[in-house]
Amino acid sequence: MGNLKAKHVINPPVFFSASALILLLVGYTVFFPDDADFRFTLLQSSIMTNYSWFYVMAVALILICVAYLGLSRYGNIKLGPDHSEPAFSFGSWFAMLFSAGMGIGLMFFGVAEPVLHFMSPPVGESGTIEAAKQAMEITFFHWGLHAWAIYAIVALILAFFGYRHGLPLTLRSALYPLIGDRIYGIAGHAIDVFAILGTIFGVATALGYGVLQVNSGLNYLFGVEISTNTQVILIIVITALATLSVATGLEKGIRRLSELNLLLALMLLVMVVALGPTVLLMQLFVQNTGGYLSDIVNKTFNLYAYQPTEWIGGWTLFYWAWWLSWSPFVGMFIARISRGRTIREFVMGVLFVPTGLTLIWMTAFGNTAIDMILHHGYTALGEAVQTDVPIALFKFLEHFPFSNVLSMIAIAMVVIFFVTSSDSSAMVVDMLASGGSNKTPLWQRIFWSSMIGIVAMVLLLAGGLKALQTVTIASALPFSVILLISAYGLLKALAIDAAKKESLTTTRLTPKVGQKTIPWQKRLAVLVHYPRRKDVKQFITERVLPAMESVAGELGKQGVESTIQLETEKQIPSLVVLHGDEVDFFYKVTPRAYLQPTFMLDDEDDEDLEYFRAEVFLREGGQGYDIMGWTQDQVIGDIIDQYEKHMNFLQMVR
Repeated sequence: MGNLKAKHVINPPVFFSASALILLLVGYTVFFPDDADFRFTLLQSSIMTNYSWFYVMAVALILICVAYLGLSRYGNIKLGPDHSEPAFSFGSWFAMLFSAGMGIGLMFFGVAEPVLHFMSPPVGESGTIEAAKQAMEITFFHWGLHAWAIYAIVALILAFFGYRHGLPLTLRSALYPLIGDRIYGIAGHAIDVFAILGTIFGVATALGYGVLQVNSGLNYLFGVEISTNTQVILIIVITALATLSVATGLEKGIRRLSELNLLLALMLLVMVVALGPTVLLMQLFVQNTGGYLSDIVNKTFNLYAYQPTEWIGGWTLFYWAWWLSWSPFVGMFIARISRGRTIREFVMGVLFVPTGLTLIWMTAFGNTAIDMILHHGYTALGEAVQTDVPIALFKFLEHFPFSNVLSMIAIAMVVIFFVTSSDSSAMVVDMLASGGSNKTPLWQRIFWSSMIGIVAMVLLLAGGLKALQTVTIASALPFSVILLISAYGLLKALAIDAAKKESLTTTRLTPKVGQKTIPWQKRLAVLVHYPRRKDVKQFITERVLPAMESVAGELGKQGVESTIQLETEKQIPSLVVLHGDEVDFFYKVTPRAYLQPTFMLDDEDDEDLEYFRAEVFLREGGQGYDIMGWTQDQVIGDIIDQYEKHMNFLQMVR
């Protein structure tokens, strides 16, 4: 599998095509708003009516697939080479994926959705105990495992092929199991353009609607006028903050903002639980979770076919389509921050941990709001939610002590959630438009961050937000087909990787002939000697490279094509044996740094604490053993051993 190569940092067919299509679609919705709204709404309605069964089946299969991958033998495979380690701590990783994936939705719907289901359930009488139970089960269902499974499968596909097999970290790599190297052609360009459009329009429409909530909160607290002008100013401020964040990079900007927002979210959650009906909420969380898990299969496949209702199209199917339409952006972002984690660790982190926090959040806010209406007579809260969803959170918080403080925290969270969504989406779009590169000029990141804000502002002024939101959701249908086929391709690729791991550990090698053991004194000297980088590089030049040349020469005599590749910067040689359509054999020895043990350090001279090992790397990554000090014949023997295991692996997968 090769790498996408381009003379420019941007990938011109993707960059310019996406920019042009964004202008055309925004122009269409601005200058022909009624026609755009009619056509896009008709398209979405047709999809929801005729393909609701497919959405339900697709999301169910995705959840089953992700859960299986986390629990199966594939769980130990890393999203990257075998020697790779996670770039971020678990806390930072979780904060970033949570902020990008769902944070803003919890602020908007944490109170509103449970109350709306309570006031108007799909079946049964409204405003009753049964309606309250049903409202929480439905809310858990919409915001639980299914939503995160959709994000997880996209991220798994991209991270696996991107980090483990060297494909570009863009959506085109999801097509590799289907079309192979043709991902570098028109089909690959088209899927990346599709992902850019979905990301830009999805985030822009969410930003356009989200400033309504910020404006409502500012009006509630400070009397700021609710108007289009105010909302435009808010979009400008949020876009400016997002641009500043994305300009500073993933490590400094996006990570720190995400951690701050998670901290604020936990603070608000704790205050609502502590100041609300604490014991009741603990009881309800346990009961809600039990109800959700016990009924998850029925709800997963329930289309209300025996009780036809428009409710499912306005809620469940809308959510499934919305999560699918956002998954290229969120999935790519999660893949970007997940290098080095095992599949099992990834699934546990992406599927179960965010779901758990989401369910706690919905219980705290949703059940408290329902309790206020059902048992304390705050019917005005239910009426306010039904009338004006953006104000729901602030109307809810006014019933608490320190309501102004809580509302200030909520407004800060909404703003930061939008900033983190905007900056992470700008980073993802920049990668898509640059062939997967994460080292791009500052102007590109600023361009895409500004584009999101401009699109949101123009659509807000022209009234085209609903039309583009509709077409974004409609795009989920073709993408879900691609996603299911790509998931099948991922399973096939993982089976091959698992076979390679099994081959490396179980292959019975041919008895070695003519290899002399190293004298024990020399072996002991190697064990207590801690070489520098220059020593390992000298060993590679004097022993490893000649060994590779000898093996390559002998392979040539046997009619097998091979090559020795030299890394330009580090001057590290790699032996590659070419196998045509099958997987090539790759063998490299490279210096790898470690800290010296403390008992070997001199208190007076501990300036250089590192030493280096000459470690063997295969296509799957570092193998964790050191060959420093081996003779040339012994290095040749190791190459032959690894090649014999590779040939056995090819036999297993044929």
